[in-house]
Amino acid sequence: MSRFKKPVCAWLACCTMLSLIFSVSVSVPNKALAASDVTINLAAEKQVIRGFGGINHPVWAGDLTAAQRETAFGNGDNQLGFSVLRIHVDEDRNQWSKEVETAKSAIARGAIVFASPWNPPSDMTETFNRNGDTSAKRLRYDKYAAYAQYLNDFVTYMKNNGVDLYAISVQNEPDYAHTWTWWTPAEMLRFMKENAGSIQCRVIAPESFSYLKNMSDPILNDPQALANMDILGAHLYGTPFDNFSYPLFKEKGAGKDLWMTEVYYPNSDNNSADRWPEALDVSYHIHKAMAKGDFQAYVWWYIRRQYGPIKEDGSISKRGYNMAHFSKFVRPGYVRIDATENPDTDVYTSAYKGDNKVVVVAINRGTSAKSQHFVLQNGTASKVSSWVTDAGRNLAPGSVHTSGDSFTAQLPAQSVTTFVVDLGSNGSTYEAESGTTLTEAVVETVNPGYHGTGYVNFNASSGAAVQWNGIYCAVAGTKNVNFRYALESGSRKVDVYVNGTKAISNAEFTATGSWSTWRNQTIQVSMNSGINTLKVVTTGTEGPNMDSVTVSPGS
Repeated sequence: MSRFKKPVCAWLACCTMLSLIFSVSVSVPNKALAASDVTINLAAEKQVIRGFGGINHPVWAGDLTAAQRETAFGNGDNQLGFSVLRIHVDEDRNQWSKEVETAKSAIARGAIVFASPWNPPSDMTETFNRNGDTSAKRLRYDKYAAYAQYLNDFVTYMKNNGVDLYAISVQNEPDYAHTWTWWTPAEMLRFMKENAGSIQCRVIAPESFSYLKNMSDPILNDPQALANMDILGAHLYGTPFDNFSYPLFKEKGAGKDLWMTEVYYPNSDNNSADRWPEALDVSYHIHKAMAKGDFQAYVWWYIRRQYGPIKEDGSISKRGYNMAHFSKFVRPGYVRIDATENPDTDVYTSAYKGDNKVVVVAINRGTSAKSQHFVLQNGTASKVSSWVTDAGRNLAPGSVHTSGDSFTAQLPAQSVTTFVVDLGSNGSTYEAESGTTLTEAVVETVNPGYHGTGYVNFNASSGAAVQWNGIYCAVAGTKNVNFRYALESGSRKVDVYVNGTKAISNAEFTATGSWSTWRNQTIQVSMNSGINTLKVVTTGTEGPNMDSVTVSPGS
């Protein structure tokens, strides 16, 4: 991104308008849909979230002040809670020191910092004829190794000055370099294969200006280049929502991150940051990036700008408050979970879990209020807090009445609301019939009294099993695991495995009196923080019918 608007601003605006027109056209069939529940499945996990943030560019736009750093990276009242800072790798080493103070401040408040270069040093570049432009610039082919070392030098400089970079990019927008350095897909591939492996930091590539897959497909299709890439970075200027998904990355990118590393949306008009309802498009764009694109980070252009999250006077803008509905509540390490994405016309939701909470962001783009019902699967709510931003309010707090695994809330017209659901102290419940792997076992609905949509019946005396795959624990330690089961007579024993290791041998389940009489039995096992698996295996006497497990902190 240039310090000024790009020469193709009009083109980008047209692309954005076309994408908006397209999104309207594809959403027309949804207008026939009746309102439905938002079903949130705590066991159906998507991507791990790294954070939300923006760039500080002191060389072009001046450094953030101490107060503005606090506003951007603090997470108290009237603060954005940004957890990602992007900085600039200047081609002039004498400018590097300007990046240090804000980066240190961000890290001190829990943010991660990554860096992007626009140009190598001038002695590493050359001009060439690109489609008639004889002043186009590229990295000299004999300087690839020197350039990798240059990036290493920046990593070392920042580290020696108190900033451990999380990652560094190879090049900002290599496919839109009218005022900086061009790279072809083949050149990017060569660098990633031959030189990126020597960089002593996580490597981001290729940062295409409009998420053009021709820049990243070659990397994903080359095993060596892919091994040297840690994060696939992309910008979303003019990118239609239908192009947010990336099937090849899902196929080839296991173990790699996917970040949206720069955008402003929907425009960069002067003093546009507080326009309403235009600012609502920011949260809608983030929603699409998370729910459709599976991005793990979302990074705005300038943090402080007349069209940005913080205005030039240092106050948070309407666009900033829309970002804050994600950044303040969806913290690094949270996991996006499955939620009904479009339950009603103009209503869009996404959900995230972490710290024994579920965060739901609901956007109502319509001109009338909507009553929306939310249902938790594999968890219960003890408390629901809410924050709303609309034409007249900014992150206004409230509370919502909850009833076990569900709650209903009003979504004001043209608003974004974040709900923070504290999961019940009695633990999170996971049904046996969903989010599980069954071995010699089947889902049944024959005997009444079960919860959810059924229960599991073991079909073999030995080796039959049900494994819960998505048990989430905020902290490691001893957990109470409460089984809801039915057993007509006698007693049956199962082995219990946690994360693939046997934790209990021959756990005994006694008779409940009938197959429709359900009882609870609790065992204690140790679990890790994050996602755990829990498996019960029959040991010679089949097993009881399993309805669910509820996992809660142990004593």
